Amino acid sequence: MPSIKLLFSAAALSLLAACATAPTGPRSATPVAAYRDNVSINGRLSASYQRDDKEESVSAIKFTWQQTPQVVDIVLFAPPLNNTVATIKVTPTLATLTASGKPPRSAADVDTLSAQALGWSLPVSGLRDWLQGYAQAADGSRYAASPLHDSVTTRDGWRLHYVSWQDGAAGAPPQPKRIDAERAATVNAGAVSIRIVLDEADKS
Repeated sequence: MPSIKLLFSAAALSLLAACATAPTGPRSATPVAAYRDNVSINGRLSASYQRDDKEESVSAIKFTWQQTPQVVDIVLFAPPLNNTVATIKVTPTLATLTASGKPPRSAADVDTLSAQALGWSLPVSGLRDWLQGYAQAADGSRYAASPLHDSVTTRDGWRLHYVSWQDGAAGAPPQPKRIDAERAATVNAGAVSIRIVLDEADKS
């Protein structure tokens, strides 16, 4: 059974090429669409990170994100056959990650769990906001992105850049298309850079 890391790395060049050609979108001050508690999103991600003083990367991973007020369900797929690499389920009290061919692992903190299982931190707790263009800024205020105001440093040290946008349904406010997130090395973890491209958002 191939490792999670090998499956993640299999199609690296295809996602990097797609991200390089992502449109920048208009420089409008129109704010992001209103935050929704229930959302369904499909996308792709890549990550570059440091582990044991070495530079590593994973790329071209497809994902589905299903969110309700109480639960987040995430499925990670490895192209080209879209094999399920891992599933993550987050409730208010517990996070569970099940990697292909391995028993489930659970923890109270989903970000710590993802770092242990994947080898790098997938900031699921932050992504609940980030995928919709929101974040908690470094000063504790609520940040709402727009094509004109597209960068913020979060309370927990992530630097977000909303690189491109997709139009909302029937003239509704824009929604994020590509998000770049990076965090410098900390005492407990190396530097990490994540690139997310959203293919489809539920605009209902």
